[in-house]
Amino acid sequence: MADTDDQSSTAPSARRFRFATDATSLRWLGTSSVLATGLIAGGYLLGDGLLRAKEADRAVTVRGLAERNVTADLATWTISYSATGEDLPAVQAKVRADTRAIEAFFAGLGFPADALQPTGANVSTYTDRGVTRYTVRQRLALRTKDIARAQRAVARQFDLVNRGVLLEEGSGMAYTFTGLNAIKPAMVAEATRDARAAAEQFAKDSGTSVGAIRDATQGYFEIESRDGDSGGGWGVSDTPYKKVRVVTTVNFSLG
Repeated sequence: MADTDDQSSTAPSARRFRFATDATSLRWLGTSSVLATGLIAGGYLLGDGLLRAKEADRAVTVRGLAERNVTADLATWTISYSATGEDLPAVQAKVRADTRAIEAFFAGLGFPADALQPTGANVSTYTDRGVTRYTVRQRLALRTKDIARAQRAVARQFDLVNRGVLLEEGSGMAYTFTGLNAIKPAMVAEATRDARAAAEQFAKDSGTSVGAIRDATQGYFEIESRDGDSGGGWGVSDTPYKKVRVVTTVNFSLG
């Protein structure tokens, strides 16, 4: 009887620690294992993906500069002159005489007749102590691609004053560079190379390498006096020697 009692008392304990072997429990255990494995793998892939995304997001934005000295290829000179008097026909005659003097001046310098064209005229009046006075203003424009000849004309402009022509303020030569489109591609390429050089220096200092261009922005092309502001003066308000400048902003990826 004692042996029977002992077996009866130990049987429930053995059943308590016995692993379940029925089909439902096995399916539950298999599902749990798959889920756990998936969570571990997902966590690894998520962390690795975030690391890769962080590395892919590394970039540097730099500016590149390109400058080029050029000579203007178009000169325009607006010449304003006037005469004033009490007798309108006499004033008009004086302006016509000044016009002939100006035409002779430019012809003497070798300019063709069609290089000089009238651009406007006006007549104004005012009364001084009951006397009406008339002012007639005339404007002529010189347009030429002969820059050297245009410079000689500006240098001798006081010859017009000696001929009795009263030049008004604003009678100045303007020089224009019209060949910008021809040099744009080369200058953009130069500015991009300059930007890459700056990015490579940055990458070297930070222990990385420069990759491809992610995006870029081209700035405006600026054309200004090569030697700075020429100061404006009467009849010498510009210079034919110009500097073309462009700045590009480039975003490079870093490896």
